[in-house]
Amino acid sequence: MSLAPIRSIVLRLALGGGVALVTTAAATTETAFAQGVGMGMGAGVGVVVRPWLGVAMDVDAQGVRVGHVVRGSPASNAGLQEGDHIVRVGGVSIARAGDVSQAVSASAVGDRIAVDYVRGATKKSTTAVLAPFPSQDDMMRMDLVGAAAPAWSDTQSVAGSFPASLAALRGKVVVLDFWATWCGPCRFVAPKLDALQTRYGAQGLSVVGISTEDASDVAPFAQQMGIHYGVGSDPHGKTTRAYGVVSLPTLVVIDKRGTVRDVSIGYDPLSDARLDATVRSLLAEPDLPH
Repeated sequence: MSLAPIRSIVLRLALGGGVALVTTAAATTETAFAQGVGMGMGAGVGVVVRPWLGVAMDVDAQGVRVGHVVRGSPASNAGLQEGDHIVRVGGVSIARAGDVSQAVSASAVGDRIAVDYVRGATKKSTTAVLAPFPSQDDMMRMDLVGAAAPAWSDTQSVAGSFPASLAALRGKVVVLDFWATWCGPCRFVAPKLDALQTRYGAQGLSVVGISTEDASDVAPFAQQMGIHYGVGSDPHGKTTRAYGVVSLPTLVVIDKRGTVRDVSIGYDPLSDARLDATVRSLLAEPDLPH
């Protein structure tokens, strides 16, 4: 697919196995990784598997501050945390985010790699066992499913009954849709989510849409599409980044206790039945005590 969309969001994420350039545009989502890769242990002859550390740098980060650690990743298992400053990986000095990717790419899946970092004013060292680079879907599921859903930050109500916070929806089942007006697949998803809200709203479902676009762009589109559920704007992308969203649409299903129970990326008509079944199952779970 082409990497020349009419409108795009470009996110740079240093994810250990290479600097990911993720471009999401109308009906076009493509991920280009750096060329450096490692041979996977146990892989067949000629089969290349990228090694993965699982740390992400802030989009505009200059340097080596860890912006996020994927839950259950090699970095997480090694004890790295958000805010740590990585100074050496595999004996290689780190001066910028891309150096982390290059150092990891020079190793192989299954290798033990030394990571030196600074936390606060204290220098620390740890060893991470590199894992195969997961798919985007698997990465998000690792990071989110089973964990408390991240709180929303700096969001604005655009249309419908957009809640002021995720906490305001505690006790409800939430289907959170990250979308954009220019995203082709999002146009297919929105009417289905609207029907889902109509079908199960009275039973405790709350569908919520969040876009990083300006409210002035989102509001008329939501009206044109006949969206009746709450829609909000995330103008600085803080909430979108908190959920690790890099492709649209991304659906996050949250239970009554605020725990993420499922994540799906993109649009697949065959997933409609699965989403409906998941929502019905979560609605049937016991209500929270008052």
